[in-house]
Amino acid sequence: MRSLRAFTMVAIVSCIVILMGSRASAQSPAVGVFEGHSDVGTVLHPGSVEYDVSKGAYTISGSGENMWLATDAFQFVWKKVSGDVNLTADISFLNKTGNEHKKAVLILRQNLDADSVYADVALHASGLTSLQFRDEKGALTREVQSNLSAPKRLRIAKRGDYVYMSLSAEAGEPRVAGGWLRIPLQGTFYVGLGVCSHDKDVVEKAVFSNVELTQPPATGAGKPVLYSTLETIEIDSADRRVAYLAQGRFEAPNWTRDGSAFLFNREGRIERLAVGSDKPVKIDTGFAIRCNNDHGISPDATEIAISDNSQGDHESQVYIVPIAGGTPRRITQKSPSYWHGWSPDGKTLAFVGQRNGDFDIYAIPAAGGEETRLTTAKGLDDGPEYSPDGKYIYFNSERTGHMQIWRMKPDGSEQEQVFSDDLNNWFPHISPDGKWMVFLTYGADVTGHPENKDVMLRLMSLADIKITVLAKLFGGQGTINVPSWSPDSTQLAFVSYMLVPEEKPSK
Repeated sequence: MRSLRAFTMVAIVSCIVILMGSRASAQSPAVGVFEGHSDVGTVLHPGSVEYDVSKGAYTISGSGENMWLATDAFQFVWKKVSGDVNLTADISFLNKTGNEHKKAVLILRQNLDADSVYADVALHASGLTSLQFRDEKGALTREVQSNLSAPKRLRIAKRGDYVYMSLSAEAGEPRVAGGWLRIPLQGTFYVGLGVCSHDKDVVEKAVFSNVELTQPPATGAGKPVLYSTLETIEIDSADRRVAYLAQGRFEAPNWTRDGSAFLFNREGRIERLAVGSDKPVKIDTGFAIRCNNDHGISPDATEIAISDNSQGDHESQVYIVPIAGGTPRRITQKSPSYWHGWSPDGKTLAFVGQRNGDFDIYAIPAAGGEETRLTTAKGLDDGPEYSPDGKYIYFNSERTGHMQIWRMKPDGSEQEQVFSDDLNNWFPHISPDGKWMVFLTYGADVTGHPENKDVMLRLMSLADIKITVLAKLFGGQGTINVPSWSPDSTQLAFVSYMLVPEEKPSK
């Protein structure tokens, strides 16, 4: 009898396993170009997908509380792939009601765990479109918001270790729209379509049409095309937003004192971009047509300090120009000299000068006059900037063997290291309210401040010296060389870069 019972139990268990396997297979059949579909995370209402062969359209029903923070809940239509990939689709919601943040996404995901590493291009019902990402398992989701609302056609692309988004306002070929984020998708991963209702009690539907899933040649097959992206980031949420994107290189944004515009340098000129515009305007800087990325705005917002090497020995000199444009007034007499800071009372400039082979920090009257050397330590000193109260000059120095953040009194006395770590930290910028310092961080193995590197923007509270990572990005030189805080101290402007492999159009 015991043997019969054992046999019966084994048979029952085997039947249950077979039935469960059959049920799982029934829930996840091949759908169009995708291998299957399933709910990810905890959902109260199972999702589904309908595929219209004649139209090549996928209608996806999804529930789920959100795709955000450390866990996700949504319906996912997927295929397993490896290597580089493009996923492109036209996306529309079937109704305009419901939560304005319900999402229809094109997504790359390491696995089907709720807290998986992932990146997606998410279209919200409100029109907001973002490249969302979680770059470590269980980490908080971050995003880069596009400056294009409610695009018609969307694409997510993976090239090597990097992911970016492309968008089109109409039903045409999407254009690069930002990102170039390092997302560690290892080996085989999932690519597909997803819908989240952003309300655990509701099911929402979205239609993905003209879907294209392609795998281009491996990274390196085409010549990389450089793009520069002016972004802003909120220090409370770390949400990033694309303000302006263009092919080629521009650098070093300043945020104007009234918050209405940005200044940056491109091809030797200083340009002004109104907030919300995509059409920069060149500022007249007279003969100074080889301006570099060391420039900034006077405390009274009437002048710009520039660093230009178009004259004399063609080494950088510091000049002052009316903010609306005009003839430059030379400040420094020795070269090379690179502007970095303006005292709060408007009377003094801080700059970096190379004298007798050494780079040190100097001060000079804004009206012109003799320069005063403030640092004498061996090794490069750079990036001097006054605190808003005028009590300190913050700077970076490699006097300890690698680049660290220091500060001193305006006369050069009481030089002290602000904190110490094993990374290379550059360009400290103090918020207008004096509460925060942001700076650029390279890895321990990086020398100097080169371009096109994986870097971090880090934020330090000056009250308790607590440091957090504000953003990870592809950048370095040109990202945040000069002051770029918003006047209300809530946001920061910076430039990130992209190296998108050139691809031949499909025949």
